Amino acid sequence: MTELRIPQLASLTDNQVLTSLAAVDDIRECYRVLEKGGLNVVGEVLKGQGPFYEMDHYPKEDVYDRETASQYYYHAHRDDYAEHGHFHLFLRHAALSEGVEPVMGPAGEDRVAHLVAVSMDAWGYPTDLFAVNRWVTDESWLPAETILRVLDRFAIDHAYPSWPVNRWLTAIVRCFRPQIEALLYHRDEVIHQRQAQGLKQVLEDRSLEITGTVPIDVDSWANKLKAEQKKRNQARRIQQNRSSEYTR
Repeated sequence: MTELRIPQLASLTDNQVLTSLAAVDDIRECYRVLEKGGLNVVGEVLKGQGPFYEMDHYPKEDVYDRETASQYYYHAHRDDYAEHGHFHLFLRHAALSEGVEPVMGPAGEDRVAHLVAVSMDAWGYPTDLFAVNRWVTDESWLPAETILRVLDRFAIDHAYPSWPVNRWLTAIVRCFRPQIEALLYHRDEVIHQRQAQGLKQVLEDRSLEITGTVPIDVDSWANKLKAEQKKRNQARRIQQNRSSEYTR
């Protein structure tokens, strides 16, 4: 199977580094207000939803922001994996590029693109990001390039079921955009490698559920981003000093 390659820090633009670091601040702020009340991300989503059953969506009718056409839900079904459950994140038709129809799945105004899934532990913290085959979420199958053009449109900008959770998920997408990008490109490569059996057959192949997984840790990623930012700033100062000496 093709290797899942995470972009090197040096390949990120200055703007992406700044965006990811700003998202880290948002994530930490969400943790702060939740922990202050003895709460966590998962608990907020399940609050008032009754017993927690595998495969059911939480909240019951999903979470949807009509202005941004962003959607998510939380559920669990991976008995073979050490997680409490995971979020599935989507963009619906209004947020997707016009004129781009899927090769399979809901079309027209029913289009819906799966962006990424976020695995959570029992304490309400993220452990991994992963990408899935089409049948898993019954999504509209669109190329990675098409999804990545609109990825930054994902935002849940209201208070249901929890303002901190919605802000947290929005920040997770901003923070780990390079990892999501890698997962989506890798997803397409995995599908492409199996196309000899027919694309639609691959997209419905129940033996292929998860196409790739990337472990994540907010603090570790933040430290790497800050180190890269410091390295770039030092390089700029050296260049500026050299330029000043040259013009004297």
